[in-house]
Amino acid sequence: MKQGKEVENPESRFFAVLLAAAKLPGVRINREAYLRSALARHCSEEEIRRAIEETPAAAGIAVDLLDKVANDSIRYETAKVSALSAAAGIPGIFALPATVPADLAQYVGHMLRIAQKLAYLYSWPDLFDEEGEGVDDATMGVLTLFFGVMFGTQSANAAVGKVAGMMSKQVAKKLPQKALTKGVIYPIVKKSAAYLGVQMTKQSFAKGVSKAIPVIGAVVSGGLTLSTYLPMAKRLKKHLAGLPLADPSHRVMEEGDVVEGEVVEEHEAFASADAELHAPDITAVKLEDPRL
Repeated sequence: MKQGKEVENPESRFFAVLLAAAKLPGVRINREAYLRSALARHCSEEEIRRAIEETPAAAGIAVDLLDKVANDSIRYETAKVSALSAAAGIPGIFALPATVPADLAQYVGHMLRIAQKLAYLYSWPDLFDEEGEGVDDATMGVLTLFFGVMFGTQSANAAVGKVAGMMSKQVAKKLPQKALTKGVIYPIVKKSAAYLGVQMTKQSFAKGVSKAIPVIGAVVSGGLTLSTYLPMAKRLKKHLAGLPLADPSHRVMEEGDVVEGEVVEEHEAFASADAELHAPDITAVKLEDPRL
């Protein structure tokens, strides 16, 4: 996935924004620290230890409990991004060139934060390397598909389900590199990225116009963020919670088992559907401390 200077086409634009957001301070979630903090009030020390060393599913933690923890994190992240978005809407028209890109990167950064938290709760492996700021192609691929799920694209739903199925069958502790960078899944990653690039352009324009009027703009900007971020986070949560990886009967085998792309047959067809955004579910949000 190229992150060169050319960001004219929607696909390249999305990858450029995603990569930039991933490098922002505070965006990357430490899997061990998050799971330990999020599960502390609900699980025994042994369950937490196994959830970290293996997965929450392997630790036998019920999906219903994980759903409650996930809801805490969604409420926290939604309230946080809404407040920051509203603050970014205050400068007015003279600050538009600076605040619109920053707000978009900030927004995508918060999407990355909740995507990581939900992934770790529902037994996906660590998405980022602890060392360095780089993002490998497999991580870019799975995050793109997660974003596709958040935006309601059926092809991304199918692809995430396929990747989860591969990891569940082979009990992998790493992302399937080949499946996400070659074969039939990679084109879906590219298709999702192109769609997301277009959607982000539309959202940036709408938010930019709303910020032209300072005070009203702040209210509109924060409200727009709330009405989009919350249902998108809920959509990803619902999808990940229903995948095989989240099933408590899932058990981790030997460390180092990594499923590769050959699990997916080349002739296998994904359901092709044009991406459609569902109507936003605007719900009142009350800030709750998720412990991270």
